[in-house]
Amino acid sequence: MINNWIIRRTDDELTNTTKTLAEELKISPILARLLAERGIQTYEQAKQFFRPSLTDLHDPFLMTDMRKAVDRLTLAMQRNEKILVYGDYDVDGTTAVTLVYKFLKQFYVNLGYYIPNRYTEGYGISVAGIDYAANNDYTLVIALDCGIKAVGKVAYAKSKGIDFIICDHHTPGDQLPPAVAVLDPKRQDCDYPYDELSGCGVGFKLMQAFARSNDIDESRQLYPLLDLLAMSITSDIVPITGENRILAYYGLRQINQYPSTGVKSLLDVCGIMGQEVTINDLVFKIGPRINASGRMKSASEAVQLLISNDPDFAHRKSGEINEYNNNRKDLDKRITDEALNMIRANAETYRQRSSVVVYNPEWHKGVIGIVASRLSEEFFKPIVVLTKSNGLASGSARSVAGFDIYAAIDSCSDLLETFGGHMYAAGLSLREENVPEFIERFERFVARNIRPEQQTPQIEVDAELAFSDITPRFYRILKQFGPFGPGNPRPVFVTRHVHDRGTSRLVGREQEHLKLDLYDHTTQVNMNGIAFRQAPFYKPLKEGVPLDVCYTIEENNFRGNTMLQLSVLDLKKSNLP
Repeated sequence: MINNWIIRRTDDELTNTTKTLAEELKISPILARLLAERGIQTYEQAKQFFRPSLTDLHDPFLMTDMRKAVDRLTLAMQRNEKILVYGDYDVDGTTAVTLVYKFLKQFYVNLGYYIPNRYTEGYGISVAGIDYAANNDYTLVIALDCGIKAVGKVAYAKSKGIDFIICDHHTPGDQLPPAVAVLDPKRQDCDYPYDELSGCGVGFKLMQAFARSNDIDESRQLYPLLDLLAMSITSDIVPITGENRILAYYGLRQINQYPSTGVKSLLDVCGIMGQEVTINDLVFKIGPRINASGRMKSASEAVQLLISNDPDFAHRKSGEINEYNNNRKDLDKRITDEALNMIRANAETYRQRSSVVVYNPEWHKGVIGIVASRLSEEFFKPIVVLTKSNGLASGSARSVAGFDIYAAIDSCSDLLETFGGHMYAAGLSLREENVPEFIERFERFVARNIRPEQQTPQIEVDAELAFSDITPRFYRILKQFGPFGPGNPRPVFVTRHVHDRGTSRLVGREQEHLKLDLYDHTTQVNMNGIAFRQAPFYKPLKEGVPLDVCYTIEENNFRGNTMLQLSVLDLKKSNLP
């Protein structure tokens, strides 16, 4: 599929801000423009951006119901009540449970945790989980990354003498659950300054408020747990802006400097122990392994690993979880191939549609979210993948840039048994007989609301560079724009009319990638790069055809030597003479 390159446009205000920042900070106008595009207008704002500080975190008591939550938690400890830390089975949920459990365990022993089974209980608070709490004499449940729509379940728990504190970040329904406290920055009546926290982030704010109410040293007893929050933020694809950027920055530093026993074992099994761990490592290496535990067996195993202080146990458990991940990869490849074949067999029908919904009752529920993501990347349409679970058609939805898939699913809510999520990803379940009508109504909503440009893959380009602009100082400053992610994407550049310097070659098991050695005639500077799945450009490159290259800049560490290289996103034949 051909990508459209969209060069970010400027205006007079942006131009003036760029000029001012470049002069005050003594940096390249290109870097100054990147700051201006992120809403930074002054020297002080730039200083705050480049030097994230935990002192800039918001007061947790600005969140609605926070005082109620802290008072109930404090009362439970004073009464020596049994407290159950309950969380969802994905990375956000398991890291949230681990963070809250490890923090409270420093002061309180009458504590347990519970992760619902993906297949027998489904997402969120379950009747089985409440019954477990009741049968084991828990009287307070802290629900993390779930619960905002569990009105009936929380009422059921209340009838059994169990109180709930909800810590969620998903969009609330019309009615809030009857919990003693509902912490969710997306509540309409919540004036908390930042509403993009992860589920683990909301749990962190509760622990922060508890620490401040009980004279607990946050820097010594809470901040060492920020490694868990960094994993949550990156894996749950929440914006890395505002508080999330500060928390991800310090969480990543914690992982690199003082990883916990469980995290260290994961780094080891991923083969990155001793290297600088990046956001990409959390997204593509650590996160999938933690998720694989819940997808293939039990997410409780991930919590067991992350709370462990026993290196031998952590080594064994991380090895098991790594094997779950290997099995998961085999499974999601097979199901993706089956889904692709299903779509290709009805290619004409799907070509005319703005969305894709596929259903196979035999598919493994644990990997359909991954399959939905792969299909979305393949067809660049909103995708829903359904399988059968506990008598219902149950599935995952993934969107494309700028399209609110949660709103599309909500438009079919009368057909659904449960649903939840956010703009780009959601989960849902419905009766099997409602699937055909859901497919048609979902399609009608998407067709009416999606814009043509949202159905074509686009790469937003921040600026055009000459290779001579890419200096060590330029990269040192560029690196300080991180951590990168949604809301703070890694800057993308274009250099036009470059040629092969002579040693570009095909690499990869099937010779599907390009190892590039490019030359910019205008500035007489060369750069190396890697272009995945761009083998078709090898022939024109070797024939001397000039290319335009679209890329991000990264460091390549090889045999102790570090050099800058281009991470190529796309290539096009140059239109320049």
